[in-house]
Amino acid sequence: MKVLITGATGLVGNELIKILLQNGISVNYLTTSRGKIANENNYKGFFWNPSVGEISEEAFTNVDVIVHLAGATVAKRWTNSYKQEIMNSRIDSTRLLYKTLERINHQVSQIVSASAIGIYPDSLTKVYHETDLEVDNSFLGNVVKQWEDEVNQFKNLDILVAKIRIGLVLSKNGGALQEMVKPIKIGAGAAFGSGEHYQSWIHIQDLAAVFYHIIQYKREGIYNGVSPYPVTNSQLTKAIAKTLGKPLFLPNIPKFVMKLILGDMHQLLFSSQHVSSRKLLDENFQFKYASLDKALHDLLK
Repeated sequence: MKVLITGATGLVGNELIKILLQNGISVNYLTTSRGKIANENNYKGFFWNPSVGEISEEAFTNVDVIVHLAGATVAKRWTNSYKQEIMNSRIDSTRLLYKTLERINHQVSQIVSASAIGIYPDSLTKVYHETDLEVDNSFLGNVVKQWEDEVNQFKNLDILVAKIRIGLVLSKNGGALQEMVKPIKIGAGAAFGSGEHYQSWIHIQDLAAVFYHIIQYKREGIYNGVSPYPVTNSQLTKAIAKTLGKPLFLPNIPKFVMKLILGDMHQLLFSSQHVSSRKLLDENFQFKYASLDKALHDLLK
C-alpha cells in the first residue's frame, strides 16, 4: 500500500509517517517547501503550491490512500487577512487534490481528511457525537463546515471519504500543551474564565493511530479524534501543574483579558466542546493514553 500525505511535516503528519513506515506502508508527501523534498525508496516528497494551483502529478503514482492534513495553523493572531489564509489554505488545497484526481489516471480509493471539533457549538452541558449536525456559529465553525463540504466532493469520484474531527492535541513537540506548560513552570499558571468549559483532548500517538485505524479498516464517515475522557479547563490546568510539581495560586484569567491580548483567537481558549469517542471504542480501537494523567506523565516527565 502507498499513502500520499499533505501537511506531512506537521505534528500529526510526523507521527503518522512513523506508524505507516513501521507497518511497511510507503509514503509520498506533498510539500510547499522544495528544501523538504526527500527521495528514498519508501518515502518520497513532491512539490505543490495550492495557492496558485501547482502540483506534481507524479505524487499520485501507485497511491491508494490520501491523508489530507494541510492547512494554516489557527494558533496565530486572527487578523482579517490571516482569517482568509486559514480558510483558503484548507479550501484551495482540497480543491487542487480533487481537480487533479479528476483529470489523471489513479488508483486512489480513500481520502482521510483532518477536521476539527470546532464545528460543534459551544456548550457546557451537551455531549457531542458524530451524528450531531449543528454547526457552531463562529469563524471556526464556518471554516470546518466549508472544509468538510469540500472533502465530501471526493465521493463523486467513487472515493471513500473519512473526516477526523480533531480535539486538543497533546504533544511534547509543540502545540497547545507546550504553551500551557510555560506559565505553569514559572508559577504563573491559571485556568481561563470559569474554568468549567470542556476541552476534549488526545495524545498525539493515539491520534496518529486513529488515522492508521481508519486507513487499515477502510472506514468512511466522521470520527471524533478525542480521548474517551474529556476534562474541564480547570481540571486540565491542575493536572499539568500536578504532573510538573508546580503550585497554582493565581486567580483564573478573565475572558476580557485574553480577548485584549489575542483578539478573536481567544475563542480557542474559552470554547467548550464535550466530544465523545464512543464510535472508535465501538470499533475496538485501543487508546494507549485514554487517561489524562497517563498522557501527561508520558509527555511531561
